[in-house]
Amino acid sequence: MKDIETKLDIKTKEAVLKSQKTEMTEHVVYMRLAKKQRGRNAEILEQISEDEARHASIWERYTNTKVRPNPWAVILYAFLNMLFGITFTLKLMELNEDRAQKKYKKFLTLLPDTEEVLKEEEKHEQALLDLIDEERLKYTSSIVLGLNDALVELTGTLAGLTFALANSRIVGLAGLITGIAASLSMAASEYLSQKSEERDTHPVRASVYTGVAYIITVALLIFPFFVSSSVYAALAWSLINALIIIALFTFFVSVVRSVSFKPMFAEMALVSFGVAAISFVIGSIANKLLGGSL
Repeated sequence: MKDIETKLDIKTKEAVLKSQKTEMTEHVVYMRLAKKQRGRNAEILEQISEDEARHASIWERYTNTKVRPNPWAVILYAFLNMLFGITFTLKLMELNEDRAQKKYKKFLTLLPDTEEVLKEEEKHEQALLDLIDEERLKYTSSIVLGLNDALVELTGTLAGLTFALANSRIVGLAGLITGIAASLSMAASEYLSQKSEERDTHPVRASVYTGVAYIITVALLIFPFFVSSSVYAALAWSLINALIIIALFTFFVSVVRSVSFKPMFAEMALVSFGVAAISFVIGSIANKLLGGSL
């Protein structure tokens, strides 16, 4: 072992230390996630946690240094698990492990234990892929429906009303009424759609996911109009909120479905903001035709 240690240059040792810290961090995260699961899921997560601790001990033999887990990463993963669910958290951790595996391959010529670690990390990935059947993932299409429809309809409505009415509170109130009515309509449509097709989802739950996603989007989009006295500043704020919603949800879907983030984000943003731009022009024309009386 001492012979191997002497071959480690400064950059390699720093890289091994980073890997060691990552393994210790994931050991703690997986153990905490295991405590929130039951049965087979908990057993798999506990086993992976133990493997990560053993991997950290392997790297410690080379670095001769004890490291502690990254507390901020542990807190972040706990927050993501609470906000987005176990599947998203595990998928995101696996993406990070994939990056770590690329680093491990650079150590193969110096660290003979790396091959063992790589094989076990691959087993982890396969085990986690088959691990969780989370309810909210079954209803992703319903959530997408609610978000997409709210973003497209409401950004367009708010943009059109901004020029047609030019009053923040009135635009906000009109958007609220439109949003509530549309959310109920979308929830009802999703219920009927799910009921008419043979799926492994429950029609009522699907409609609730669609309606809730719609309402949350509506609340975030109309909020600026009740805060800002400038209708144009409120519209700009609302569009920024729309962009943030699109980014967050696209990131969530891209992680859990293992699809590319950029094309999906660009498509959603282009559709929503394209409709908003067209509605903005229509509202401006309507205002001019009415002689600015509104």
